[in-house]
Amino acid sequence: MAIFEHKSFDAHESVHSFYDLGTGLKAFIAVHSTHLGPSAGGTRLWSYANSDAALRDVLRLSRGMSYKNAMAGLKLGGGKAVVMKPDGDFDRTALFRKFGAYINTVGGAYYTAEDVGMTPDDMRTIRTQTKYVAGLDEGDAASGDPSPVTADGVFRCIKLAADKRGIALKGARVAVQGLGHVGYTVCKLLNAVGAKLVVTDINTDAVKKVCSDFGAKMVTPDEIYAQDVDIFSPCALGAILNPDTVDQLKAKIIAGAANNQLSVPAMGQELQDRGILYCPDYVVNAGGIINIAGEIEGSYSKDWVEEKLQGVEKTLSDIIEQAAKTGRTTDTIADEMARARIGR
Repeated sequence: MAIFEHKSFDAHESVHSFYDLGTGLKAFIAVHSTHLGPSAGGTRLWSYANSDAALRDVLRLSRGMSYKNAMAGLKLGGGKAVVMKPDGDFDRTALFRKFGAYINTVGGAYYTAEDVGMTPDDMRTIRTQTKYVAGLDEGDAASGDPSPVTADGVFRCIKLAADKRGIALKGARVAVQGLGHVGYTVCKLLNAVGAKLVVTDINTDAVKKVCSDFGAKMVTPDEIYAQDVDIFSPCALGAILNPDTVDQLKAKIIAGAANNQLSVPAMGQELQDRGILYCPDYVVNAGGIINIAGEIEGSYSKDWVEEKLQGVEKTLSDIIEQAAKTGRTTDTIADEMARARIGR
């Protein structure tokens, strides 16, 4: 398992691997950049096929956090953690107590928060072992669950992109992939303005709830890409815009909460060639990290969060306008802007 030669290494400052026999913990923490401040990004618990898959994920996710935090105007660098979910039954509390202790060994260069597969209880368990945790619902600067703010930011970006393309959200057809905390709230916000939803998730109970609450149409995970919709909102895992799926898309806009949506950079050009407006994921999904940034700095203000969310809208608007003027892809423009803000 080569690190420096890994195609996703991208000059990471540090990559840490952790193993504990007693709890079955296998984890990576990747610190991509601390140029703007301590790195911050959530911990993901997932059933990875092997450690190579987990390493690839943490490297891609931590790079994305550097770009996300820079584009949101935060005094934070980019980092991420992934925990390989043990097979069979395991002691969840013991696992995350040990993981929390390991976070301390990174020396404050990385702050964690909740991500895919994690729960508020998991974060509280980690907090018993380390102070480098954010997104909690207790404490003087507690910001609480970041997922509603992530969803708010996604909704704002969907609306902005729709306005740019002359699409009214009332009556617009929107496909939402992934119905966790963020995806569900995105559906709620879209339903409130009269959008017609087509949804999917591997969790059938989550699909049934959205269909019941918002009158959505249910499709299988494989069918979501080919739906005749105006907007596609990926809110599950990454690399879903790939050679197998892009050719199926009928949507005019892609804007969602999932990280690393493009399987490879070339997919950005493929989308543009098909006349699809791609809204770069790390711009669209920045609401959550914005919400916890104040907590990391020791204060929290809803007014400050609102100001930053408006900044996200402005940044996305600038990217779309530059792409229209220059003919370059939105992801290329966003990457260049992020690197310039980081100073790398």
